[in-house]
Amino acid sequence: MTQTAIDLTTDSRAAIADALNQSVAETAVTTMLAQNFHWNVTGMAFGPLHELFQNIYEDHFTAQDDLAERIKALDAHAEGTLAGMLKRSKVTEHDGTASDKEMIKAMLDAQETLASTLAGCGELAAGHGDTLTEDLCISRGQTHEKFAWFLRSHLR
Repeated sequence: MTQTAIDLTTDSRAAIADALNQSVAETAVTTMLAQNFHWNVTGMAFGPLHELFQNIYEDHFTAQDDLAERIKALDAHAEGTLAGMLKRSKVTEHDGTASDKEMIKAMLDAQETLASTLAGCGELAAGHGDTLTEDLCISRGQTHEKFAWFLRSHLR
């Protein structure tokens, strides 16, 4: 049976919100990573990479809000501090002094991490009957896999 956030148990909402907060944290760190690379990329592929990194950070900025609003719909606290997000995230910061290929690889790793985290969150939500969160996670995961494909293509 499909349930709305209101129908879920307190424990289910808390578990799903925790997984969503993980997704928000990794999305926020990846947003800044993409913006950092957008500002600092150089080399022969400057134009397309500058644009790709911008597309990524603009997409991710909106995604942070979508994920956090789902947390609030579950009547939970959305982590909103950079320190909290950095502590929680499996994606790490980068100083932006890398080569273009190193930037691509770091962003590819971040996209794959996000896709995996969201797949896990979606599975958790499905297990609790929360198809609305599951759908959000599936959609976001597909976006990260698409960005990963774009990035991977630059490395071949």
